Amino acid sequence: MATQYRQEESIKLWAEDDRPREKLILKGSSALSDAELLAILLGSGSRTESALTLSKRLLRKYKDDLNELAQAELEELKLFNGVGDAKAVSILSAMELSRRRMGQQRTKKSKLSSSRDAFEVFAPVLSDLPHEEFWVCYMNRANQILKLDQISKGGIHGTVADSRLIFGRALKLKACALILAHNHPSGNLKASEADLQLTRRIKQAGDLMEISLLDHLIIGDGDYFSFSDQGLI
Repeated sequence: MATQYRQEESIKLWAEDDRPREKLILKGSSALSDAELLAILLGSGSRTESALTLSKRLLRKYKDDLNELAQAELEELKLFNGVGDAKAVSILSAMELSRRRMGQQRTKKSKLSSSRDAFEVFAPVLSDLPHEEFWVCYMNRANQILKLDQISKGGIHGTVADSRLIFGRALKLKACALILAHNHPSGNLKASEADLQLTRRIKQAGDLMEISLLDHLIIGDGDYFSFSDQGLI
């Protein structure tokens, strides 16, 4: 106990840039603030400020909202004074790892029984993206997840989903059911005519192959639109 007390007291004597790392060693990562964790990712500051001060300025730029920071792109981060290629890459890598971890955790759920369940599966991979992506969740007869797969990646205004690719993978996995999902970077959850036509086309093809289309989700700004809930499937 005395040793631990002396270690904690000595924090006051360390350089500000070293404190977040040492604090994590002493108390664990959960004891650190967002700024302190970000400072560890940055690794160093500049000639005029510590990594901790730099991280606080960076967070303020994004309203102290990690979701806002997660939407930043490489070139956008590099415009921030004190952030170069290495620091920007570290931030984006950490955000992507977090997104993937959330997705892997959720896909371990044994069965999907509602649009909310499906949203929780797709949200980690489709939220915060500045472009559209199209994903499919392949399931067995018990609605257990076989695989979550990206079908296409597009621009700000749209992406293309090839039904042959979707059902080719479904047959390979011996899937009995599908849930489609794509994001709208604008946050607008309204289904476009193209979205409706695609959904009808996938459903018709699935019916012929005895592979059920259970839902199609549009995801944006932490919320979703379910074609099934709206009676469109």
